[in-house]
Amino acid sequence: MQLKVCSTQRDHNLSFHSLPLAGNYRTRLVRTFLDFRHTNTPQNLDTMLLLSHLRCISKAKVVTFLVGLTLMFFIMASYILMWDKERLPLTSIPYQVRPADTSTNTADVLLDKSFMDKKMLLNISSKLQYTSRKVPDKKDIVDTNPHLFSVIPRHFFPGVKSPCWYQEISEELGSNPYKSNRFTLRSKTFKNICDHMRADFHQHVWRRDGRRFRLRCLPYFYIIGQPKCGTTDLFHRLLMLPEVKFNIIKEPHWWTRKRFGYIRFRTGFQERFPIEDYLDLFDLAAQSIQGGIYGNSSGDQHALQIITGEASASTMWDNQAWSYLHGDINKSEPPFLAQDFIHAVQPGAKIIIMLRDPVERLYSDYLYFTMVNKSSEDFHQKVIESVHLFQRCLSDRSLRSCVYNTSLYNTMTVRLTLGMYFVFLLDWLTVFHKEQILVLRLEDYAANLKETIKNVFDFLDALCQQTLRQH
Repeated sequence: MQLKVCSTQRDHNLSFHSLPLAGNYRTRLVRTFLDFRHTNTPQNLDTMLLLSHLRCISKAKVVTFLVGLTLMFFIMASYILMWDKERLPLTSIPYQVRPADTSTNTADVLLDKSFMDKKMLLNISSKLQYTSRKVPDKKDIVDTNPHLFSVIPRHFFPGVKSPCWYQEISEELGSNPYKSNRFTLRSKTFKNICDHMRADFHQHVWRRDGRRFRLRCLPYFYIIGQPKCGTTDLFHRLLMLPEVKFNIIKEPHWWTRKRFGYIRFRTGFQERFPIEDYLDLFDLAAQSIQGGIYGNSSGDQHALQIITGEASASTMWDNQAWSYLHGDINKSEPPFLAQDFIHAVQPGAKIIIMLRDPVERLYSDYLYFTMVNKSSEDFHQKVIESVHLFQRCLSDRSLRSCVYNTSLYNTMTVRLTLGMYFVFLLDWLTVFHKEQILVLRLEDYAANLKETIKNVFDFLDALCQQTLRQH
């Protein structure tokens, strides 16, 4: 099935086409996994033609044919009855899942009426339309993590491009403010930088009325996804920009994982990374910015334009940690998403999203995460199984509930839901204005790199002609 990308009506008349898109954004046909039409319905047999042939056949052959037909009917009936008893274990979600039959043609299996009746098809069709989510109140967001909102102020330093502020230094930090930072245990590069910053940390301390302060910063921009869509290449090209070069770790995954205590979900809960550890990632930029706050030279003024940023490709879609800690069984849809917290502390953030053909993204994702026995046939079969799981979920739950459902995500053999871009994008538009979100297509990025990079620089208000010529 082919569908044209179309806009979705919602409050403030936000839509895909009203976003500041970079590159060529003409309407084009897009492949989708959700094709429920059955076009292979056999035609009715001509009864008279059949009878005329039977007259030419002996009575014994007719009887043999009828007996064989009867046996085939009973075999098929028993097969269907047995099929309904064989189901995959899925204890965390309240719907049953039937496995795909790998012995038959997978395309026919997907469309075969034995998988889903008309009622199920109607249920699925009714769930495919996007409905705007209920945005939580800020008070409810703050109550989930009071410490986060006690550290980050409501207003940032004026005259500085990046969101920065002065934070009082506690006596507990001692002589090494980075000693307990969890990121240093997992990044040798960051540890070396922290050792360098610790050596002259006292030079960047601001003193007033016997109290000591340090400049802290949040990211000015976030590249939030999607995985296997070119986010790494874009981030490293942005590091060539003088204003962006101070950023260290590309994917801290703090908003979606580490602040909840998860690094890799398969290893389970470990330890929470506090907001202070996350802010340390931008201290190198903060120290340079601080020099611009009190300087008068042109170089110091340039420091005020330094841009902080990160590119965790999980930020757009990953809500697994929340469900692990609070459960997703009783809630049909997640009550809080990562963007709710980012917007609450930083309503003026710049958001960059990179997308590509969802089928190409899924295949690239499969090749990256599959360690052994990779093949196009294996990929195809896993997609068929995952599509069927998603269809079964839609028969009982809403579209958003299935897209964010952690149990379903863990049951799928490929990360199918990550390609359902419109759900994630429209959910981000419930809290951020369309002018704050730049959507890029990897296809345009590859075809016209220079123009795409220029659009990104313009979006960040950081166009450097010298850097642009290098691309």
